[in-house]
This record gives sequence, C-alpha cells and structure tokens, in this order.
Amino acid sequence: MTDTLSTSQQHRNDDTPLLSVRDLRVTFHRSGEEPFVAVDGVSFDLRPGDTLGIVGESGSGKSVTSLAIMGLLPKRGVRVEGEVLYNGTNLLTLSPDQMRDRRGAELGMIFQDPLSSLNPVVPIGVQVTEVLERHRGMSRKAATPLAREMLDRVGIPDPDRRLKDYPHQLSGGMRQRALIAMALAAAPRVLIADEPTTALDVTIQAQILAVLKDLVEDTGTAMIMITHDLGVVAGLVDRVNVMYAGRVVEAAERHPLFADPRHPYTWGLLQSIPRLDGARGERLNPIPGSVSDNLPWTSACAFAPRCSQPIEVCTQRTPELVEDHGRSLRCFNPIQHGRPSPDADTTRGTSEVTR
Repeated sequence: MTDTLSTSQQHRNDDTPLLSVRDLRVTFHRSGEEPFVAVDGVSFDLRPGDTLGIVGESGSGKSVTSLAIMGLLPKRGVRVEGEVLYNGTNLLTLSPDQMRDRRGAELGMIFQDPLSSLNPVVPIGVQVTEVLERHRGMSRKAATPLAREMLDRVGIPDPDRRLKDYPHQLSGGMRQRALIAMALAAAPRVLIADEPTTALDVTIQAQILAVLKDLVEDTGTAMIMITHDLGVVAGLVDRVNVMYAGRVVEAAERHPLFADPRHPYTWGLLQSIPRLDGARGERLNPIPGSVSDNLPWTSACAFAPRCSQPIEVCTQRTPELVEDHGRSLRCFNPIQHGRPSPDADTTRGTSEVTR
C-alpha cells in the first residue's frame, strides 16, 4: 500500500524556489544624518511547504526584511535594492497597485501587534470577509460562511458570535488567531509571521504555533517565522537564518543549528534561554552589551564588541558568509562543538574589545 504524503511533503518534492531573496539591502536616509543600512545583503530561498525562521534581537533587521518583501516600507527616505523573486517576478519592480493585488491573495502577513493591526471600529467578521471579497471576488453573503469556517479553523470558540464582535471584545490570543484567519483566508502561497506570539503568555504561544504548524502542513503554504526567540522556532521551522546588525551571520537546518551552534551570537542566544533540565539556581548567560554596541560591517565584524571569543582580525576585517555542508557562517573564530574557546570569558563587558 502506498503511503499518503501530506500536502506540505508533496510540495517539498518540487525543488523550484517559490520565493528567492537575492542581496536584499534596505537603507534609510534622514536629512542631516548618515544613511543607516538596516538590511545588508540578505539572501535566501523558500520552497513550497518550507518553513524558514529568521531570528535575532530587536534591531537586527528581521522585520525590515519582511516589510521590504511585502512592499510595505515607505517610499520616501528609504532605498530598497536587490531582488525579491516570487515565481520569477521581481516584486521590487512592481507598482503599488500590482503589489496590492498580490498581498493577501498570494502573499500573506501576520503582524506583531494584533490590537493595532485590526480596525477597532469594524467587526471581526467584516475584516475577514473583506479579504475574500477583495481577492476572491466573493459577495459579502457568500464570504460570511467561509469567514466563520476560518475562525473555527484557527480555534476561536463560538465563531458565529465572534464574527459580530469588535477587536476590543476579544482576548489577545483570539485577536492573534483572527489575524491568522485573515492572513490565510485567501489561501496565500507565502505567509510571513512577524513575531506573532511576542505579547502572549506561554500557553497561548504554544497554541498559536500549533495552529500555524497545522495550517502549513495542511495547505503546503511556505512560511517565514520572524522572532527574537530561538525557543519559539525550535519545533516549527525547517531552516534558521540568524541575523545580526542587518546581515545573516549563521544559517543552517534546525537540528544541526540547535545541536551545534557555530557563531558566538547563535550560541549566546541559545545560552540565554532557560532550560528545564538545568540545575536549580543555575544562572543564565546573557549576551553582554546591547545591539547598539556594533562595529561597522565595512571594516570589522559588527558583533566583535559583544563576542565571547574575539580575536584580533575580528576588528580589522569583514568576515564573509561562507557555506560548508549546508551551513552558512560569518565568523573568524567560530564555536567548536557547541562550546566557546577554553580561554573565552563569557562574562566580560563590551568595552574590552573597543578600548
């Protein structure tokens, strides 16, 4: 008897990228100030049924990357360069009207804050049906039963009543589920989830992640999960891109990355997560300093002032992103076998490198 493949597994048999981001660069310009490069040469491929995690602290360029892909960055004071190829079409060259036709229908996005993303004076049902009316050409009457089905599918109880409710009448978890229902109503082929669980408690986080995982497996949608927490993507994504100061510093499949992190920044992110199997009273090892403690990528490794094991070359040259056996790494002195160098002092301050 032949095994039945899930929808996502069937789509993964197609090796053609659905979305290809090539050398994406986003620069912000403000009068009287030096240009600020928020995203600097990011590249990746996304195939049908794939789930990609983009991880990094606030300010690393994750959300700007997603907004550039969706064409949602302001036109004034922002320069977007590179290519974002969706089915062979460069989205960066499309007009606002052409992008509007694709957003919702082919490209969906779940935003970080559901309360500010939903219209506070419009019932939830109307906001979901608007997606179906706009992108599927359905009437309000025909779209309402499908909107109810979408709310039920994402786990909102009593969907008939919730269709008539306003956003402030829903809990944070239900508002997030409503956003997911809106993003998936028109069955987009690519879904970007920008920190969808940031403001939720851990139990609701787990429920939201389970909903997303089930929907991706059922529909074969390709998803990008953006988060600052590696723990959130641990059981969800296929591949992880770790970003710092606008650049990808490490990229690998999920299991190799968690089992053997090579970049000191990746190692630091993992060390800062509390462990259930840790000793009682064991202290966490946070990454010292803040995201503003950077060196320019043009002449050094930006992470060097916060690194647990910098060497002299880190402050003198720019590390290149080198690929080896499916892992990409941008580091002169990588972590070996999941541990820092024996002489590394993981508690030192940032000033020691910059003196």
